[in-house]
Amino acid sequence: MKEIVKKNWLNFIIIAAFAAFTALSFYLGFSPGENIFTDHFYSFFKEMILFLPLMFILIGLGDIWINRDKVEKHIGKDSGFKGIVLVIFLSMAQVGPLYGAFPVTYLLWKKGASIRNIFIYIGAFCTIKIPMITFEIGFLGWKFSLLRTLFTLPIIIIIGILMEKLWKNKSFEVKQP
Repeated sequence: MKEIVKKNWLNFIIIAAFAAFTALSFYLGFSPGENIFTDHFYSFFKEMILFLPLMFILIGLGDIWINRDKVEKHIGKDSGFKGIVLVIFLSMAQVGPLYGAFPVTYLLWKKGASIRNIFIYIGAFCTIKIPMITFEIGFLGWKFSLLRTLFTLPIIIIIGILMEKLWKNKSFEVKQP
């Protein structure tokens, strides 16, 4: 325990300062401080508490159920254009905030997906999820959404290819605490 406190002392100070600021804001009736807690922190915290446990359960099941050989075959280093298309469709089908994509990204990496396809997955997840595109069409029109998607997808693919070239000889070891 002492080692954890020694290693993360600054994080504990920040958390304590936020708690003190929040308590003082409610005590003194400082509305910006109250709004920071109620409108921002509490709603985000509630969303994470409801979303992340389910996400980690699904990732745990995926870790057991998904075969590494299939992932390597379909979206691994030698998957080519087919792997790019599959990972784009996978990212389009997923819903939720960006922090929900990171456990999936880790699972894909652990199961043998290529660096290129991992970056393409994250980029496509951020820009062309089906729920996001439907909202975008509703607010900005289908022409804008189609053009934005047609410009965004090639850039995402190019970034994925460049990242693979840049990091192809790197070893990504997960450090255990």
